[in-house]
Amino acid sequence: MVPQRACDNAPGLLCMILGRVCQDHERTLKKFTKILFVGALGIAVVLGLTVAGLWVRPPELIRIGANYAAKIVCSNVFLAGRDPDEVLAIDVLAAGNPLLRLMRVSVDRTHGIVRSGLFGFIGGGLAVTRPGEGCTVLPDGDLAARGSPSPSTATPADPGAEWPQGEAVQTDPRLDRLIADEALAGPGWRAIVVVHHGRIVAERYATGFSAATPLIGWSMAKTVTAGLIGLLVKDGRLTVTRAAGWPTVPGDGRDRIRISDLLSMTSGLHFNETYGDVSDLTRMLFLEPDMARFARDQPLEHPVGQVWSYSSGTAMILSRIFEDAAGPAPLDFVRRRLFGPLGMASATFETDEHGTLAGSSYLYASARDWARYGLLLAQAGMWQGQQILPRDYVEMMASPVAASGGQYGHGQLWMWGSDPVTPGVDPDAAFGIPADAFWMEGHDGQSVAMIPSRELVVVRMGLTPDTQHYSPQRLVQAALQATAAP
Repeated sequence: MVPQRACDNAPGLLCMILGRVCQDHERTLKKFTKILFVGALGIAVVLGLTVAGLWVRPPELIRIGANYAAKIVCSNVFLAGRDPDEVLAIDVLAAGNPLLRLMRVSVDRTHGIVRSGLFGFIGGGLAVTRPGEGCTVLPDGDLAARGSPSPSTATPADPGAEWPQGEAVQTDPRLDRLIADEALAGPGWRAIVVVHHGRIVAERYATGFSAATPLIGWSMAKTVTAGLIGLLVKDGRLTVTRAAGWPTVPGDGRDRIRISDLLSMTSGLHFNETYGDVSDLTRMLFLEPDMARFARDQPLEHPVGQVWSYSSGTAMILSRIFEDAAGPAPLDFVRRRLFGPLGMASATFETDEHGTLAGSSYLYASARDWARYGLLLAQAGMWQGQQILPRDYVEMMASPVAASGGQYGHGQLWMWGSDPVTPGVDPDAAFGIPADAFWMEGHDGQSVAMIPSRELVVVRMGLTPDTQHYSPQRLVQAALQATAAP
């Protein structure tokens, strides 16, 4: 209503007009307030329905992110003994997808269960740990799906014996000062170990990490998987020329794929190896209970043996081939025939929900144990006078695949270290790295350089995405120069 004082000082007609204006204004304000309330209520309903829909049927990208967060936190908490909040804030977010910033993780230490989801409840991320097996993603949410645990029987190395038989290390102060150079270590480094003439001559660990901390090698696991195939070749249980051997559709061409085609990444099978989005790789690792089956069900995209295409799926197929040939206890075989003889007591090969070794990606080991495996390959399969892997098999592993342009070997390893700035170009020669060098490499900056002619192994572990543009060649070059004969 118009104030009485305004009417007292105005003619009657003007007072009446002012009254109507005020009434109209009041009605408009009430109407507008009602519209705002109804609109806000509608938005709240829509948001509620959207959240409910995401919770009931989350998109694949959210499910992948949730399982990724659960898996990374699980392994780092139960294997490496790290703080879950730190792992979520640093390791998980390093993947770069903004959705991961909204992930919340809960850790049940009593039962070894990690759950994750967008805002804590969307996506159903689930991982479980079991003694001796590390952590496993359970994409279907079935906590009872995994069988009984397989506790490790590995004997820890004698702390008083010299490495590699034990854990006693006498480093060279000059080399220790060398690897203290942050430019050589690179952003996000976590561990560096330099081995010369079969002994650790330098090592360094970032804050929060130590010589005993298990670190994920990502795709370096592929090279270990190739070594496991080599053990079965030595036993006569497998030959690399044998057919991969799984049921195929008659006439689809996949029956022509041999183990050697899988080892050299020339199977011809389709596989999208894209990171950070929904791809064959992320779907296999975080949505598929049986990763090997998913990989081998892919269609043939290229003629077998003619086109090189990097694929984590082929490594999972090799893992299943190894599992089938090794017998009913493949993890025991790995420990008895590889990890045990090398003293790799920290090494844990994780599995998928089906129970197959995740030979494409999920091997955790200390930097010293990664160095042990690198030394085995640098010595052509020889270890303390025993031929663990056949010499000719290791030489085959380190021979270049022509279809790869010479950058990849026939045994799931690289003939030169990768350069994120100029991928596909050999940077080793520019740094004076000998031609007989070969590499294990993994996602986010994991690398082991092996140079047999110089009896040198250089391990560099970290969390260094390609966007950091770090290349390990400078570190290896410095180690070569420092260990050169005077």
